[in-house]
Amino acid sequence: MARVNHKLVKQRLNEQRSKITDRQFFSSRILAGHFEDLAAAQTRRYHYNRRVHVNLYWKPKDKSVAATDNMLIRINAGNPLVTKVKGRENRYQIVCGLFTHELGHVLHTDFLAAQTHSNYLASYRWYPGPPALKTSADARNEKAFWTYVKGDPKNLEMVQFIAHQISNVIEDGYIENRMLAQFPGTLGYGLETLRELHFQQMPTVTQLIEKEEGEERHIFESILQIMLSYAKFGEIKYGDEPLSDERIQTVFGLITDIDSALMNRSGKGRLNVVNLIMVRCWNYLEDFLEVCKQRHEDAAAAGGTGGIAETLSEVLQAIAGGSAIGTGSSTPVSEAADESEESATAGQRAKTHADAEESAAPEESEDGSQTGTESEENPSGSGESAESMGEALAGGGAGSGKQEVSEGETGRIPYQQTESVSEPVGGTTEVNDSYERERYDHAAADIERILDKMAERAACEQLENERLRELNDVAQNISYGDIHSGVSIRINRLASVDEDLVEQYDMIAAPLISISRQLQKSLVKQLKENRRGGKQTGLIMGRRLDAHALCRNDGKVFYKNSLPNEIPELAVGLLLDESGSMCACDRCTYARASAIILYDFCQSLGIPVMVYGHSTGCSTVELYSYAEFESFDQDDKYRMMDIGARDSNRDGAALRYVAERLSKRPEAVRILILVSDGQPADSGYYGSAAEEDLRGIKQEYQRKGILFVAAAIGDDKQNIERIYGDSFMDITDLNQLPAKLTTVVKRHIRV
Repeated sequence: MARVNHKLVKQRLNEQRSKITDRQFFSSRILAGHFEDLAAAQTRRYHYNRRVHVNLYWKPKDKSVAATDNMLIRINAGNPLVTKVKGRENRYQIVCGLFTHELGHVLHTDFLAAQTHSNYLASYRWYPGPPALKTSADARNEKAFWTYVKGDPKNLEMVQFIAHQISNVIEDGYIENRMLAQFPGTLGYGLETLRELHFQQMPTVTQLIEKEEGEERHIFESILQIMLSYAKFGEIKYGDEPLSDERIQTVFGLITDIDSALMNRSGKGRLNVVNLIMVRCWNYLEDFLEVCKQRHEDAAAAGGTGGIAETLSEVLQAIAGGSAIGTGSSTPVSEAADESEESATAGQRAKTHADAEESAAPEESEDGSQTGTESEENPSGSGESAESMGEALAGGGAGSGKQEVSEGETGRIPYQQTESVSEPVGGTTEVNDSYERERYDHAAADIERILDKMAERAACEQLENERLRELNDVAQNISYGDIHSGVSIRINRLASVDEDLVEQYDMIAAPLISISRQLQKSLVKQLKENRRGGKQTGLIMGRRLDAHALCRNDGKVFYKNSLPNEIPELAVGLLLDESGSMCACDRCTYARASAIILYDFCQSLGIPVMVYGHSTGCSTVELYSYAEFESFDQDDKYRMMDIGARDSNRDGAALRYVAERLSKRPEAVRILILVSDGQPADSGYYGSAAEEDLRGIKQEYQRKGILFVAAAIGDDKQNIERIYGDSFMDITDLNQLPAKLTTVVKRHIRV
């Protein structure tokens, strides 16, 4: 067997790396873990303690792209939005952008406020308050709105869905603005790449009108599309249409309110703007809802079973650059003290405001009077100028350069108790028209690192599977004796470790490793000297006198020259009873903790160690390999989190297998430690005959140089002592189990 850095692993790594497909890469657990680690590292500023989980999947025919329920981010990496982009690095940036967008919803969307808004609509009320009705047309529209909602339960359901859809348009612009301002590194660059693609896909107003004429799209959908373009990018793709077009003018009349929503940290404040949009656009919205209702009724008559909300969802899927409506049950994260108030699209918004003012400028009529393009029926919404709005939204998005991504955690600023914040004076607000996007040059290297991890994981899994076949071959070639004839032996070992085991280990590892380090203290220095070699003086016995020490009165006048010793002189095998009775009194828990401590103790001191568990099932002895003498992936410490109480115990077969493996080791001292809570108990294997089998195995392998230690932790300690005799160790206090097991090893270390 070889270690991870062996040429065989490198060869397999390169072979596997070249075979990794886009589907394997973009739907891998490793890449999902990469995004989860990015989120964990970047969101600590908010004291966001929940780990954001990511599910990457590959469904090319699924129209969904990405969504979140505030606990899990789901990304369809097989969607054409990703797969049609050329180059794996560019596709990675798109997926990263999707992740950043959904992470923005997790952090900054007020899901509880959105639920309350929908509940209030169901009771025919506005939440958090009624919209500001500035004209008589607004008042008429609001009255018509509630009349329509109360007229039919389907109408209410449709209005609730549309309100959520409009809210999602505003939220998309809001959270992307926040993420660009706060995360200029990998997350920001990925989101910028996604936004570029989305803006390219945005249709012009001319194209929208052409689809309306072909009855492919309703005018309200066009208005919503234009609104999304402004909310996200601060600009509108007019095409060949004049600024006086009714769609453009409708959005122009709302841009000041949309801007206020995008800069408002309160979810309730943004919902007020949603209410206003529904009232202002009610003439278009009502006709759109009636068209959708008719479409739903036609589908139902043809045998369709979907609800009215599904019909609306299918219609609105055609909006380019939109995202799935997020769901959840939480409020946004608390604001950090250094949160930026700057907008990433201030320049574009200022220009659109200028376009709106230009289109609203009064024109001189033939009789010399001044006429305007807007009337009381279609107000601009506010008297604020483009210049004042540009000042309110000033700022450049990405900040002072993109930061290089690190594979591990970087230093964090510790939390400090403060009484006040600084109040700078004399600051100015400017629009940077000459800003150019800052490039991130390490994106390819980041992907290369992930590909290397994936290839290493695949190579190690392949080697582990080969090892498992070898272990089962070894098990089949051992003679277990007549008492075990007809009993099958099976070796079980995890080819790869899943994230749950890693997380569980990380939760409990710190105190256990601390115990291991304390137990190592007295030996580390001696072992280092032993491995380094050299002249050892001050010995009380020896063959050589030290002429410089003859004056000493304590008799320590001898010395010896020691050669460096890199080969450990000790090997340890640990065999754990995993019978069902181990579940009582936390015996299994202590055994698991002891295995982790003993493994770390031996690994730190360079002592080869093997950890196995055993149980039975369906006339089969089940052996569980948790740690082998040589590890390919260095994940054995995580595998030990799988130790548990299972079924019966046929100790003889398990003991012979581990003892036989240990007897093949070259070390001079080989210790086999058994941890058990009772005597053998399996079908046809119990009582005095089973005990005699165990005594025979012990005597056989003692003659081969194996040192036995039987640690008894259950009520059958007298029976275990009767079986193993002088090898018996009584563990009355389970808290002492780790220390006593490591003491056994320390006693036999040759230094």
